[in-house]
Amino acid sequence: MGLILFPGDGDTSSPDVGWSYSGFAAFRRQLARAEGFDLDEMWGFGGERGWSDVSTSLEPFLDRPDDGGGELSPTECAALLPRIEGIVDHWQSEADVPRTHIDAAQQLAVVLRLCTAKDVELIFL
Repeated sequence: MGLILFPGDGDTSSPDVGWSYSGFAAFRRQLARAEGFDLDEMWGFGGERGWSDVSTSLEPFLDRPDDGGGELSPTECAALLPRIEGIVDHWQSEADVPRTHIDAAQQLAVVLRLCTAKDVELIFL
């Protein structure tokens, strides 16, 4: 079992990105590190730190349950996209970032771009 993210355009041939649940958790921890904080310290992830204590455009993506369900609006997708693209650029020169995270972030950028272009939600299933 795992999690898949895809555009809510009704087109089954649209690109998507998927993870195992543990893979998604690891990916989000890596994103949080790129933003300068530890996800495990955050409220809802075992810690006490509130989301108001961090500043990241990735909050709608990071601050959600691991087990799927829900969506992000086209506006939220558009706000996430530049930061995800910037992180991908940075990660490509980092030796300690697993290639699977880089590939997933690149695919996530493709899906976010499509959601923004088609003005559809990003669905978490």
